[in-house]
Amino acid sequence: MAAHHFTPDHYFSTIGSHEPVLRIADGDTVVTTTIDAGGFDGTDQRAHPGGNPQTGPFYVEGAEQGDALAVRLDSITPNRRRGFSATVIAERVLDPDFVRGLPEQTLVDWDVDVAAGTVRLGDLVLPIAPMIGCFGVAPPRGQAISTGTSSTHGGNMDYRGHVAGVTVYFPVAVEGALFHIGDGHAVQGDGEIVGTGVEISMDVRFTVHVIKHTNIQWPRTENDDYIMALGNARPLDEALQYATTELVRWLAHDYGMDTRAASILLGQTIEYEIGNVFDPAYTVVAKLRKKWLPAAR
Repeated sequence: MAAHHFTPDHYFSTIGSHEPVLRIADGDTVVTTTIDAGGFDGTDQRAHPGGNPQTGPFYVEGAEQGDALAVRLDSITPNRRRGFSATVIAERVLDPDFVRGLPEQTLVDWDVDVAAGTVRLGDLVLPIAPMIGCFGVAPPRGQAISTGTSSTHGGNMDYRGHVAGVTVYFPVAVEGALFHIGDGHAVQGDGEIVGTGVEISMDVRFTVHVIKHTNIQWPRTENDDYIMALGNARPLDEALQYATTELVRWLAHDYGMDTRAASILLGQTIEYEIGNVFDPAYTVVAKLRKKWLPAAR
């Protein structure tokens, strides 16, 4: 297991089978940086035209189609003071009659103080909660999918639970997995309803593991308290269906539960969160507290 320090010099606004920037082994750690959704780096200089630019991709030795790539987000830290956000709720999130009176969309700058643990806009002060909005692996069939959306490969899920300490699992579709990461937010509410979090560049550290021969079809996330499955689709009910099905699939493969047993358990214990309702594909998170799990088989 090795630790790699990687300094990016170019970025991608699609997640796909791009030429890898670094080859790493199962169990390796990468320390690197990401630029913000608008393409600005840690010195607040424009490094890319924007559109959720991604650092990577990273080729993971031994990852093959049918495996899962486990990515532990070890640390996510804003690396400058200025963040920015939009100021008006997206039309699709509001009653159509209310939309007629919306003000013009603008951007505002926030002061991001890592040492104080706050983000500030005038008199509004919020606790910092750094997260990654867009990340994933190359999709199948040679696709290069815009970082503005999401699918089975991950992508722009904007789930506020993707913070330091979680492990995210992606279904591997191509040799080496080709992992991409970007779109850091200093803080964000559920749904990313204005189309942004507080967008900012990041110093990130992550560790990868290859899990052979899994039944994973959609991204999964795990923290100390929950297992979570993510569905990315539109309309919202389709995203919920994918997330729920993936959670049932997880319970079957790793915990030996048949569909009836999983249904009984989830019927009284499942929790849902909305990751994103702004982008072309919405994200729903289906969650189960670990205290309700049987022993893994």
